Amino acid sequence: MKNIRNVRRSAAVLALFVFSIVAVSCGGDGFRRSPSVDAMAAAEDVAHWSYEGPTGPDFWGSLDPSFVTCADGSAQTPINIVSPTPTDLPDIQFAYQSGQAEIENNGHTIQANALEGSSITVNGKTYELLQAHFHAPSEHTVNGKSYPAEVHFVHRADDGTLAVIGVLLEVGGADNHAWSPYVNGLPTKEGATTKQQFDWLAMLPTNHQTIRYNGSLTTPPCSEGVSWLLMSTPVSISEWQLKDFQEAYNGNNRPIEPLNGRTVQIDSTTK
Repeated sequence: MKNIRNVRRSAAVLALFVFSIVAVSCGGDGFRRSPSVDAMAAAEDVAHWSYEGPTGPDFWGSLDPSFVTCADGSAQTPINIVSPTPTDLPDIQFAYQSGQAEIENNGHTIQANALEGSSITVNGKTYELLQAHFHAPSEHTVNGKSYPAEVHFVHRADDGTLAVIGVLLEVGGADNHAWSPYVNGLPTKEGATTKQQFDWLAMLPTNHQTIRYNGSLTTPPCSEGVSWLLMSTPVSISEWQLKDFQEAYNGNNRPIEPLNGRTVQIDSTTK
C-alpha cells in the first residue's frame, strides 16, 4: 500500500509541476492565466470536489488518485497558530505594481488575476504574484480563533515553487478603500469576470510581520512544499464589505490540519 501511495504522490507532483508551467503563461492582455492555485484546474478536470457532503474535505483524498496527499500528507494547510517561535527572519521585499486585475468566479472562490510585473523576494528567492482569492470564514486560526475571511496572495518562483501570503480579515468601521476594487468587482455568477484597478500593496496591513511555516495547497490536490507567510496583523474591512464576500462564497474553508511537529516561526525583526 505504501508503494502505491508513493507512486500516486509522484504522479500528482508531476501533474502539478507540468500544470504550473502552463498555468502561468500570459494571455494577450498580460494577465497571469492562473486558475486558483488552491483549486488547480488540473484537479478540476480529474474529479469534482466541494466543501460539503460526499465530495467535501473528509473525502478529498479518495476522490481521485492525484488527491491522495489530501488524506496522507504530513505537512498540510491550514493550521491553528499557537505560540510561534520568535525568529530573526529576512524581511519580505515587495515589488508590487498597481494596475488592472481581472476578477473571475471559478466556482470555489473569486480570484483576482494580476498583470505581469509584481513580485516578492523571500530569503533571496523571487516569486511572481499570480493572483489573490478569498475563503470565508478564515482557513487559519490563531489560538483557536477564526476570522470572518482570509485572502491568499499566491506567488510562483521560476522553479515552480509557491509562496502564499495570507491576510486575515476582520470587521472594522468604514469601508477599506484599498479593498473596494476587489469587493465591488465580485462577479457572483460562476465563470463571469470583471476588471478593476488594484493597489496590491495597499491591501496588506502596514505591519508586514509574518508567521511562517511549510505547508500545502488548501484544496485538491493538496500538494505540499508551499511556503506560507501569514500576516500577523489582520486587515479591517467594513461590515458591508464582508457581507459582499460572504454573499459570493461562504463556507469555502478547509478545516484545520495537524501540525505534525512542523516549526512555526514569527519574524521578530520586521521593519
